[in-house]
Amino acid sequence: MAISRHSKPENLAEKSDENEIEKVVENILRPKKLSDFVGQKNLKENLAVMLGAAKNRGETAPHLLFYGPPGLGKTTLSGIVAAEMGGNLKFCSGPAVEKAGDLAAILSNLEAGDILFLDEIHRLRRPVEEILYSALEDFALDIVVGKGPGARSMRLSLPRFTLVAATTHLASLSPPLRDRFGESFRLELYGIADLKKILRANAAKLEISLSDAAAEILAKSARGTPRVANRLLARLRDFAHFEKKSEISENLARRALKKLGVDETGLTAADRDFLEILAVKFAGGPVGLSTIAAATGEEKDTIENIREPFLIQNGFLTRTPKGRVLTAAAFDFLGVSPAGGGLF
Repeated sequence: MAISRHSKPENLAEKSDENEIEKVVENILRPKKLSDFVGQKNLKENLAVMLGAAKNRGETAPHLLFYGPPGLGKTTLSGIVAAEMGGNLKFCSGPAVEKAGDLAAILSNLEAGDILFLDEIHRLRRPVEEILYSALEDFALDIVVGKGPGARSMRLSLPRFTLVAATTHLASLSPPLRDRFGESFRLELYGIADLKKILRANAAKLEISLSDAAAEILAKSARGTPRVANRLLARLRDFAHFEKKSEISENLARRALKKLGVDETGLTAADRDFLEILAVKFAGGPVGLSTIAAATGEEKDTIENIREPFLIQNGFLTRTPKGRVLTAAAFDFLGVSPAGGGLF
């Protein structure tokens, strides 16, 4: 990426360093075995059977599709599948694979037993997607050589591999692509008990003590998402180290979350702004997603996949055929009149 003469490279470097630190912390906290993965009980049980049976038969694992809101462990599970099957894990993402030739190059470089993790598979372009059909079903690449009347088709054999794909938009996948997966698993938002288990285990990995009361507060603030829980834990560890304390106490947790703009229900300032815009500008709805995006300045994907699931889960928002509608609980939370008359 080019940097203009007016930009500040040192700021970009600092941001890059922060991102690298977050990646390192995330890798430390990521479970490596299925037995260490907390939550998603039915998924774990069924996945254990599938992987165990494949190993007993000396076969590769079937192609797997994980779907659900972001931050619930889809990437983590791809690493676990690779570890359980003893294969090498290769990464790519839908937006990065621009042409059919890009995906063909990735597939042709796989080795027997490799696990290919394809994130955001719903963002594959249709010509690229069609390359996957024969690769998943027949472990072969159908390539057209030349153009016009002289064009001819060639079939190249591929080693047996496993595709593990992830998506937040299952409905955006075409039926022919969905049908080529051996199993599809939905990841659900986490409950407080499982989030507390994750937080306690990860606090130990980060070498910081976490009180039971603080774990409860963090779990309630994590929006049902392990990624958010881990991010908050890392930030609270910073506060504890800054104050030269070896434990994240209840008092420290409350103070730090307030400074971070997160309340004890997990709502952020952006969430509260979102609710207030719907309540005051649109009298609670119904209002369409495109209109909300224009009013809030957020992308539709961000609203649909990050903002709304947690608000719906907490009973603040409903989706109807006519648009989004705030509930009475949302008006009570905001202290706003349902008639659009402003704050009480």
